[in-house]
Amino acid sequence: MIVTHDLTKRYGRTVAVDGVDLEVREGDRYGLLGPNGSGKTTLVRMLLGLVFATRGRIEVLGHPVPRRVRDVLPSIGALVEGPGAYPNLSGRANLALFDAAGPGGRRRDRRARVGEALERVGLAGIDRRPVRAYSLGMRQRLGLAGALLRRPRLLILDEPTNGLDPRGIREIRDLLGELNRDGATVFLSSHLLGEVDAFCTRVGVMDRGRLVVQEDLDSLRAPTGRVRVATPTPERVASLLDGRVEHRDGEKLTVRHDDPGALNAELVGAGVTVTAIAAELRTLEQVVLEATTTSSDRVEANG
Repeated sequence: MIVTHDLTKRYGRTVAVDGVDLEVREGDRYGLLGPNGSGKTTLVRMLLGLVFATRGRIEVLGHPVPRRVRDVLPSIGALVEGPGAYPNLSGRANLALFDAAGPGGRRRDRRARVGEALERVGLAGIDRRPVRAYSLGMRQRLGLAGALLRRPRLLILDEPTNGLDPRGIREIRDLLGELNRDGATVFLSSHLLGEVDAFCTRVGVMDRGRLVVQEDLDSLRAPTGRVRVATPTPERVASLLDGRVEHRDGEKLTVRHDDPGALNAELVGAGVTVTAIAAELRTLEQVVLEATTTSSDRVEANG
């Protein structure tokens, strides 16, 4: 769906995107992570032909971009750097204008398309208020509605949950999941680890313009070589394991061991009651912090 090779963008001496080889496969829920200033938005804009690359190649839906971007835009829904709108017009009027200006929009069913898009993003009850009176969250929902007007094969979204409260974030996540199950590939950029972790199946991590990680999320969650154990007798477990307990929190212990089954057999064989046991897996936050050089206070771990 999206392939880039050695994609680079320079602004004078500043390298905003540096030699990125991106691969987004059909059906992916791909999350591009990185702090503000890491190059995410510049990369997204190049994928849509809004910014020209200094060097490298881009292919979207099998076509070279920007040379044949007009061929792919009718199949793409996009939201980049927040929704644009005429502030004096209502949301419905803005979407109708956006639909009329876009490729492939048929006038006779425009009203139905606009109404369906508004309903899908939770703005079905929108009134005649001008967009200038909307909250940031409502503006973001309106931008998503614009991205859905064409029932796209590919969604390219830059910070799609920006300005939404936790319930709104969950609603948009559920909507994107529904669209993905219906066949749309979702590519989104975000600085929120929690949102990418909750929604995406494939992850890329940007750091200072470079793509430093690109992998399926399940593969990134590799075992750490530790096992988490819950037991009503933690003191006995600590005594039996002779220094292999690395951390204790009440009845929960973290044990240095690479095989939960073998450890469980060892404890049960010694007469210990084990109420829960599982391998400790790396978190997405650990993956990002290990791969990046940007200070951790620029990456939001909770979303």
